Amino acid sequence: MGLMLTDMDGAPHIRQRKLISSGFTPRMTRRLEELARKWAISIIEDALARETVEFVQDVAYKLPMHMIADILGIPKADRDWLFTQTNDLLLCLDPEHPVPESARQGIAAQIFGYGHKIAAQKRANPEDDVLSLLVTVEDERGPLNDLELDAFFMLLTVAGSETTRNAISAGLKQLLAEPDQLDALKKDPSLMKSATEEIIRWSSPVAYFKRTVAHDTTVAGVPIAQGDRVTLWYPSGNRDAAFFEDPFRFDIRRKNNEHMAFGGGGPHFCLGAHLARREITIFFEELLKRTSHIELAGEPRYSVLGIGNPILVSIGKMPVRLKAA
Repeated sequence: MGLMLTDMDGAPHIRQRKLISSGFTPRMTRRLEELARKWAISIIEDALARETVEFVQDVAYKLPMHMIADILGIPKADRDWLFTQTNDLLLCLDPEHPVPESARQGIAAQIFGYGHKIAAQKRANPEDDVLSLLVTVEDERGPLNDLELDAFFMLLTVAGSETTRNAISAGLKQLLAEPDQLDALKKDPSLMKSATEEIIRWSSPVAYFKRTVAHDTTVAGVPIAQGDRVTLWYPSGNRDAAFFEDPFRFDIRRKNNEHMAFGGGGPHFCLGAHLARREITIFFEELLKRTSHIELAGEPRYSVLGIGNPILVSIGKMPVRLKAA
């Protein structure tokens, strides 16, 4: 059993999840939504000033990374370094950017080390951020230990940023491919909630998770034994014709869109689901409000990203041209 929430199960998983959830108070959640809008406006205005941007790195990546940095209370002077490290770690699995195993371990060690240092600083001098709450929260077994905090720091900075970046990038690409959907969303902002869910379903930011079968069972007539290793393919589930009407059609008006992009419910349902939804919604609200025209300025390129278990197939580069409203 690993140290990260995604690799834990049973009582240890329940305990750690409960302690981490306590950091996301209603007050903190409201503050994070305000920060998301502030960052979205700043990032979009910067992109409009440049007109043509590499959308993935210069726009989509910046919003979730700044949000995570705010959640963790990362000093602004350290953010460029941390953003580079997390991006490099994710790129280690991209066939177009082969990285030796020793280099990958070195990058991971630097991120762990930095997270350990920041947690110690928050413990000594708490601030108004989630990490400061997490270093002090405890239950009958005591507080989260250093290894648990370090693992959470790694999970949030790496996995938490990439998934939202994937959804924003894939969402814009599909809206540009289907201008009638984009026009409808511009004319009727009330569609934004259902559009956000469809963007998440369509993009399925995490391609798969590997799991170990807990007890003998049967799935779709196929027997699976306890101890078997299985792979849960979320894009496949999100295009299940038995559940979704016309599943290969992108539809911002889709009803009953109970997709599996956040894990499909259960004990491993994504802790950051609410914040991810709000970031995506706020970003597209501000983007459509502030632009009169958006178009691709080149062909998108896909990347294979990940750090072991969850593998993400995402848009790696997507040049975009924007005009201000």
